[in-house]
Amino acid sequence: MINEILNKQKSQNDKSLEALKKDFTTLRTGKVNIHILDHIQVDYYGSLTPLNQVATVLASDASTISITPWEKPMLKIIESAIAAANIGVNPNNDGENVKLFFPPMTREQREENVKQAKAMGEKAKVSIRNHRKDANDSIKKLEKDKAISEDEAKKAYDEVQKITDSYTSKIDESVKNKETELLKV
Repeated sequence: MINEILNKQKSQNDKSLEALKKDFTTLRTGKVNIHILDHIQVDYYGSLTPLNQVATVLASDASTISITPWEKPMLKIIESAIAAANIGVNPNNDGENVKLFFPPMTREQREENVKQAKAMGEKAKVSIRNHRKDANDSIKKLEKDKAISEDEAKKAYDEVQKITDSYTSKIDESVKNKETELLKV
């Protein structure tokens, strides 16, 4: 029973860590990353569709993203969706592709992205702490129902805390690595 609780906590924590890494991909570093466009949806025949499902999105060099729609009429729709998303660049339509030219990042932009990365890390830590609370509540219930002894409960609480500390340090390390990456010119 206790092992099930601990495994569930680890599984949930792994998901939180993966979510943090996915959030990090939306932050711009020194070179462009196509994942900065992941949240952009375009109107594709009346339904909102992710941009990467209606066009080929490529980073052609360190400061340019090229978007080639699969259907020509989508050019204007993609261009307006990117403009509306306010990602810090204006789309350029050359009749075949939509190109995004990203200027070099300023020191202030890098520091702002570091703040966002730290906020994402804090959000992940809150999630980890919520998983700890859920695990502790499950252990408390087992103890109250006399399914486990007081000593077993104490050991389980300690193990839950060890798991929490381990994942918290993984998050701190991820945030620190991302901060270094963001500040690197």
